[in-house]
Amino acid sequence: MPPPDADDVEDWRPDAVTWLLDQAPPEYRSYAPVRHHPVLLAWLVGHHVAAQREAVRRATGTARRDLSQQLPPEVAPQVFDVLEREDLRLRRVARAVDLLDQALRGRRFVPRL
Repeated sequence: MPPPDADDVEDWRPDAVTWLLDQAPPEYRSYAPVRHHPVLLAWLVGHHVAAQREAVRRATGTARRDLSQQLPPEVAPQVFDVLEREDLRLRRVARAVDLLDQALRGRRFVPRL
């Protein structure tokens, strides 16, 4: 995706909307205001990702208690590995959504060496 200060600034917005919709619940695609207002979409996706991160934190805190009767003990490390990987993925998505939201609101980023 080209930077917001590229020659044709509007060219990157459709790609941004597509990516944001990919991060959102499928129902978001059916909401016209969400599709037509990228800042609204970025804002909603930011909240959605934050809620997912909170769910992973809660699951991590209760996994042993909630699953100890249903899963053998040797599965516990795998459960926590899945939760850790999902947390890392969601952190990356949250950072990307935040940067994209800033760009959609007009912030210009300067490349650093």
